[in-house]
Amino acid sequence: MTTPPQIGVDLGGTKIEVIALGPGDQELPRRRIPAPRGSYDDTLRAIRGLVDGAEATLGQRLPRVGIGTPGALSPHTGLQKNSNSEWLNGKPLDRDLRVALGREIRLANDADCFALSEATTGAARGARTVFGVILGTGVGGGVVVDGRIVAGPNAIAGEWGHNPLPSPRDDERPGPACYCGRSGCIEAFLAGPAVERGYATRFGRQESFAAIAARADVDVDAAAILELYADRLARSLAGVINILDPHAIVLGGGVSNVGRLYEAVPRLWGRWVFSDQVATRLVRAQHGDSSGVLGAAKLFAADVTAPDLR
Repeated sequence: MTTPPQIGVDLGGTKIEVIALGPGDQELPRRRIPAPRGSYDDTLRAIRGLVDGAEATLGQRLPRVGIGTPGALSPHTGLQKNSNSEWLNGKPLDRDLRVALGREIRLANDADCFALSEATTGAARGARTVFGVILGTGVGGGVVVDGRIVAGPNAIAGEWGHNPLPSPRDDERPGPACYCGRSGCIEAFLAGPAVERGYATRFGRQESFAAIAARADVDVDAAAILELYADRLARSLAGVINILDPHAIVLGGGVSNVGRLYEAVPRLWGRWVFSDQVATRLVRAQHGDSSGVLGAAKLFAADVTAPDLR
């Protein structure tokens, strides 16, 4: 019996993408559109339109859809929580999408989908324990063990971005305000927009993170910002290693394109890791910004679905 294609949707803060995967993960229809901002109903309609369009191209209706979302469903209320696309919070996203799409769906955090994709077919393939990191407009994380997502009883496994920055210096206290309502979160230091604000405050110039990184080899100010960033990232990931001790950490998101991080961070993190050596590998995502949608398409595969995935 031929296995039907798997279809996945990546619901991001700035874009929504759909993909269908055939046998051997052959990529079938793929489409990306800007994400509606601020409107829950428009988000539902956009996802429905993308799925309908993919199925029209395939010429068949698929029975199930995997969807990666910012934030997570609360096991307590059944409502969306912790999303930096704040119009999704407090909504019964899984129920409303099930109605909108008229079929079975499975939701998972977008960082979980990213980690799943990279752990099964990407840069961390073969590693038993993988921590997937998204460094972009926000800071997210996902945990995959033996090819299975670990979501946890509170649906927050991997949410390292909302822990305090470890070993803060005097000038890092109390730290910038975070959208979660606290101050000094890792996300408030390591998200791309946070770095841009810090650069503007320190040097009086507004630059994108990409522009800062591109000039780091010839501009001492840009180099100083990246050195500080690598130090903060090393401290933050050392905390993850002390708790999870993953075989591999995969970086994704726009910040992950800064090549110097892959040498600088492992050189620095040993100072804070409680071990005589650190064997954890730090690698760049193989699938780039498509990792999330590829992972979403795999959410119904029997060999990757964790028992506590909601």
